Amino acid sequence: MISKAPPKNDYSPTQVSPPGYTILDYLEERDMTQAELAARMGRPLKTVNEIIAGKASITPETAIQLERVLGAPARFWLVRQADYDESRASQAAIQELESQVEWVRAFPVAEMLKRGWLPKKKDKASVVHELLKFFGIASPAEWHKRWHVSAVSFRESPAFKKSPEATSVWIRRGEQIANSISCHKYNKTAFFEALKQVRSMTVLSPDQFEEDLISICAQAGVAVVFVHPLKGVSVTGVTKWLTPDKAFIQLSLRGKFEDIFWFTFFHEACHILKHGKRKVFLESNDQQSREEKEADRFAGDFLISPDDWQEFAKLARFSRTSVKKFAGEIGICPAIVVGRLQHEGLLPRNHLNNLRRRYSIGPST
Repeated sequence: MISKAPPKNDYSPTQVSPPGYTILDYLEERDMTQAELAARMGRPLKTVNEIIAGKASITPETAIQLERVLGAPARFWLVRQADYDESRASQAAIQELESQVEWVRAFPVAEMLKRGWLPKKKDKASVVHELLKFFGIASPAEWHKRWHVSAVSFRESPAFKKSPEATSVWIRRGEQIANSISCHKYNKTAFFEALKQVRSMTVLSPDQFEEDLISICAQAGVAVVFVHPLKGVSVTGVTKWLTPDKAFIQLSLRGKFEDIFWFTFFHEACHILKHGKRKVFLESNDQQSREEKEADRFAGDFLISPDDWQEFAKLARFSRTSVKKFAGEIGICPAIVVGRLQHEGLLPRNHLNNLRRRYSIGPST
């Protein structure tokens, strides 16, 4: 017997009555008492009373006995019991979710809804349920364990500590996109060769290189994803391994001039090439570990070789013409040269910025 009353909670399935209600219906139709049913089944009256009251479950043995006495197939009784057990578990889960509403308040739920990362729900318990599904976890305790206890890289990052909830949402969205990208098994040599191809793309616009960049890296076992920044998240890039054979690079486009974008990309690539598979790297302006400094050197030298840079830096005076000529000779966009000059103090921060384009790349989600 299924209650016709509509569920009170958006997350709740249709509530199911105990199987004992159905047994009572059968007994009424046959003008049979519970005592007679117990006698026909060869079971103690107390056991039958408990089954009808929902205090005891219908076992396979009991289901067969009910089939023989009342006629309904054993499978019918087992399904009724399973449906009832599931309904009870769901109601208990709803009560637990309602007790976890406060946990949700720290997350950027409104922005997640706006971007379509969460489905719209009317009640608070359903929002908790969907947020847990977004992270692929069963309870807030698992979120805390993964993002605060187990992940040393997260705990050590000042950028993560500023807003762990929002930052975890941004990284998790990147993981979801990365998981949907089909990649070959990671190959270090193939990835290094892929980076050479990517370097030549710096002269192109995003609509010309985005698909090729993702495809070339995927063939080497690296998923590249772009996720627009969330409010309160100061992390601009993430590098981690999804599996031993698949790495991923996640980039934000917060105020990204093209030179910063490319430097960040090759910086992240260094982590994959040189820094093992266990650590997660979160990029921001807040930390400069040994690995981060090494990644900075790698990115700078890969984009402009030390010999080429030393020769160019001798000019001492840098014009629009000289910058464009040098960039053309080494096959990169002029913005990378301008950014390097500004970073090293060889050019004022407000000079030649008209050679630096701002990128808009990737889906807003």
